[in-house]
Amino acid sequence: MATPEPDPPPRPGKPPLPWRARLLVGAASTLHAASLRRDGTVNRFLLSLFDRAAPPTPSPVAGVSSTDHAVSDHLRVRLFTPTTTSDADGEQLPVVVYFHGGGFVFHSAASAQYDELCRRLATAIPAVVASVDYRLAPEHRLPAPYDDGEAALRWVLAGAGGVLPCRHRPAAVFVAGDSAGGNVAHHVAARLPGDVAGLVALQPFFGGEAATESELRLRDAPFGAPERLAWLWRAFLPPGATRDHDAANVPDAIRRDADAGGGGEGRRWRAFPATLVCVGGWDVHQDRQRAYADALRAAGAEEVAVVEYPDAIHGFYILGELEESRKLVNDVAEFVNRRAEQLKKRELDHAEY
Repeated sequence: MATPEPDPPPRPGKPPLPWRARLLVGAASTLHAASLRRDGTVNRFLLSLFDRAAPPTPSPVAGVSSTDHAVSDHLRVRLFTPTTTSDADGEQLPVVVYFHGGGFVFHSAASAQYDELCRRLATAIPAVVASVDYRLAPEHRLPAPYDDGEAALRWVLAGAGGVLPCRHRPAAVFVAGDSAGGNVAHHVAARLPGDVAGLVALQPFFGGEAATESELRLRDAPFGAPERLAWLWRAFLPPGATRDHDAANVPDAIRRDADAGGGGEGRRWRAFPATLVCVGGWDVHQDRQRAYADALRAAGAEEVAVVEYPDAIHGFYILGELEESRKLVNDVAEFVNRRAEQLKKRELDHAEY
């Protein structure tokens, strides 16, 4: 019998973080771990001590106003609108439907760090950002976040009850999300691919039963503890499901569909929207994120771009003082604007015929 290869050693050293960011990351990691109970429930009071909620700002702050809107009895969306609501040609701005991260368990659209991130995106692109306050696990398991995400996207596509700055259906609607929100964004885009101009997946949270090399090597990196990741998947997936469930092991699910050949499951990935995947060099999930991009390409997706941030930990984008965080916002803006321009040109060319 062959001797199994030893686990790769943890990555030496520590990620290059300023002292303030290192303290914040350490405090968040400790509080998250302390809030997860052994019985599968969450101490949400403890979480509330750290997860500060930011109020909406109907009067613009730093050039962006924000307002909260009810989509249904249980679903809310926070809308971020830059003071400039049209581009240089007078066209309406794109809309980005955004899903926050937090392992399906933590945070909300009102969390201060996500409020700030959405403001930065709204300014940089510029775009209207609709941040979705989807239901959280373990109180609401799969498919609740996906259902909420689809409902929010349909609400935006229908004009958001008249609260968007455009009078009619927006010209270009993107879906975006980070970590678990990137997982939600993928599944929402897969449900309505023809209505989505592009997908932005910031360090999306995928899983699988067999550990990847990066999951072994970076198990001591921020937010990389395997026990915590296993807890989060148990809280989200149906009881008894493994991390090879299609909701978690998305790369394998895409590959199986593509292997189906000419059937409907195989064809749907060729209609998947253009996708940007952002990968951090200190992120435990990086192997699965690259595998996701590879699976989409192999299945025939129209466009898949991967941007690497070598010094980035998981969740670095919420630390606005980091250079790589600023670079990510600019990369997202470039992708959204380029894709919106491509669609506009395509529509003009079609109109000529």
